[in-house]
Amino acid sequence: MKKIYKNIIICFAFLALLTSCEEELDLNNPTALSLEELLQTENGFDLLANGVLDAYQKVPANEFLLTELRSDNVRANSENGNFPDINAYIIDPSNGDVATYYSNNMATIKHANNIIDNRFLAPESYQYAVGEAYFMRALCHFNLVRAYQNIPYIDKVLDVATEEALDYPQLPESEVYEKIIEDFKTSIAYLNGVTQNRYRPSEAAAICLAAKAYLSQPNPNYTEAELLLASVVENNGSYNLDLLSTETDPSLSTGENNYNLVLDYGNIFGNEFVGSYSDADGTPDGTWTNNSGLEINEEVIFSIAYDYESSDNYVTSDSGLDDQIETDSESFSFAMTLQGPSNGVNLASLDFLEVMTPELQPVRFYASVNALNYGSFLSDPSVDVFNVKFPTDGEIGDNDWIVLRYADVLLLYAEAILAGGDSTTDARAIDAFNQVRARAGLDEIANLTRDMLLEERRVEFVYENQRLYDLIRFGEADTVLQAFSDANSLNYNPDLKYLPFPQREIDNLPDFYSQNSGY
Repeated sequence: MKKIYKNIIICFAFLALLTSCEEELDLNNPTALSLEELLQTENGFDLLANGVLDAYQKVPANEFLLTELRSDNVRANSENGNFPDINAYIIDPSNGDVATYYSNNMATIKHANNIIDNRFLAPESYQYAVGEAYFMRALCHFNLVRAYQNIPYIDKVLDVATEEALDYPQLPESEVYEKIIEDFKTSIAYLNGVTQNRYRPSEAAAICLAAKAYLSQPNPNYTEAELLLASVVENNGSYNLDLLSTETDPSLSTGENNYNLVLDYGNIFGNEFVGSYSDADGTPDGTWTNNSGLEINEEVIFSIAYDYESSDNYVTSDSGLDDQIETDSESFSFAMTLQGPSNGVNLASLDFLEVMTPELQPVRFYASVNALNYGSFLSDPSVDVFNVKFPTDGEIGDNDWIVLRYADVLLLYAEAILAGGDSTTDARAIDAFNQVRARAGLDEIANLTRDMLLEERRVEFVYENQRLYDLIRFGEADTVLQAFSDANSLNYNPDLKYLPFPQREIDNLPDFYSQNSGY
């Protein structure tokens, strides 16, 4: 390991960008090579690319707590540690989840930069690894800018023997987005023509996330977003993408057709329904269980693979990464799974249960919230209603984490066409919106409003860490979250949309970070 000079002040997250190559590549492999040695081996860039995905496995682990738990969809049990405080918008800069999320994204950026810094050495057959590195670097910065707002953009592996970290100050949000979009676009060029693997970055994923970044920046570029999304939506067949949906059978009742759609919706997440349905109205009666054979489907564009191996290890062998990527208990946020009841953080808010009902959402209801809990809740409002999108039982399970799916692309396309307006009758936007709505067992609409689109995203993506960022992107966070906070005696105010920069970052780089207002 390189010598770290005592006179250098370096923050914890940047330290993740500076650690030794031997250490970063030691993926439970006793023969792990140094970066210099890997660059001289035939498959070195392949192993480096696997290391980037391995590093990202840590990122979703606490994302739910910092995103969905700070929305109006979810609440926390009042007796569970600091989770109720996060839910109530009471977050200290010393909060461990805040710091961990920051450093885990930065660590993945480091791995990506190892490839990008040496990209000119990559053999022709491993150019895809360079594209994946640009993609993952953009994705991690996209996570960070939405969570913390004005962040540094790290575009190289920093040298511990210099004070290079000080050359990477916080940038205005708009400049960060410019760099994110540039990286996604660079990855598109590298990934063009690469064989699709939904467990790895792809051209389609890069196109769509670049578009999402265009929509998320302070001054959205609807035109560029629309062009990018149209290239995927209008050619979805060539990308092997579509909604997972069973065509309605006129010979079946509405309830029976909806039951089939419930199964489709659960299958998106790799969930299999164990039970039956009522002949009278098609109401499902049973439970969900994870089935890894269902997790790769035509709706998933990019997901992070988790495969249960033992009580102590995860391995992404189902993603084709083999045993090189085996990590210690790197499950995704099991606060969202059936483990959640013991943590008490995946409870549906009373506000959300007003829109997520069997009557209003005959399909998504049964694959999103626990119907048995809900039945008890109707007679006793104090009953907790948990989610069923991630039916992992116990602290360690194997639900994959979906970063991007086709339903998101369709609704983003409608959003880009709406272009910040109040409504549209544009046939392309209506068609995209109605595809998602039909899969939910709902009637088509002829006029799409901004409010309808935001509400559709809420019920389609509940528990998928989208709601908070949707509210911010639509400019509705202060209105919606303030009202939710006031109604539930929480502590939201407009200064608390973004997370505080971790205190350990500030302590290790004095006068470097400007703390977000409100903290």
